[in-house]
Amino acid sequence: MPIPSRNRTAARPGSPPRSMAAFVALAGALLAALFLSHPQSCAAEQNPQVRVTTNMGDFVIELLPERAPLTVANFLHYVREGYYSGTLIHRVVANFVIQGGGHDAADYKLKQVHDPVVNESGNGLQNKRATVGLARGELAHSGNAQFYVNLVDNPDLDPLPTRWGYTVFGRVVQGMDVADRIGVVPTGAMGPFKSDAPLKPVIIQKIELVDTATAPVSAPPTPPATPPSSDAILSPK
Repeated sequence: MPIPSRNRTAARPGSPPRSMAAFVALAGALLAALFLSHPQSCAAEQNPQVRVTTNMGDFVIELLPERAPLTVANFLHYVREGYYSGTLIHRVVANFVIQGGGHDAADYKLKQVHDPVVNESGNGLQNKRATVGLARGELAHSGNAQFYVNLVDNPDLDPLPTRWGYTVFGRVVQGMDVADRIGVVPTGAMGPFKSDAPLKPVIIQKIELVDTATAPVSAPPTPPATPPSSDAILSPK
């Protein structure tokens, strides 16, 4: 270690006097104590969450606006309008996805939607189990209200340099067991749906925002009991 200067009272050029240095140290200590006693006031706001209430149970989705700002804003627009109340989970493919939020549960017709949202599938989020994505048609930027929950890892839905993928904008943080139960209901042709429709309707009764300040923290969802199918469908549209 370097030997300290003999003249201990002399300050280096440009350094504050001892009284000022002591004041700065004290102020820093007070700020640190304030942060430790009120971390929530200094931390960034939590991501918004929504509760999806169905006739088979509830699950909670944490939205990820930092990665998918346009898609999350679009989804919340529909949520705040009450758009999803009384819509169907109209498509269920075991070991793949459950999809809904577009067809009216009363007459199975598609509900009127707003303009489509720009595809944000290049945001770095992957279609892993329990993530939530925006369904779309053949056109890359055709997603609107319908969403899906990945029951397994679905890398075929992620983008490639040669094509667009499907935008992940959230993840199930509570009630993944409910999504799993929906994912194994008997399916077939029903009404206007030629296949993969639950034979007993699965209805989204409502989707509403959750107060994240009081919401409990859940453990990550466990893997499904059955392995993914080798002939997974390549599109959740």
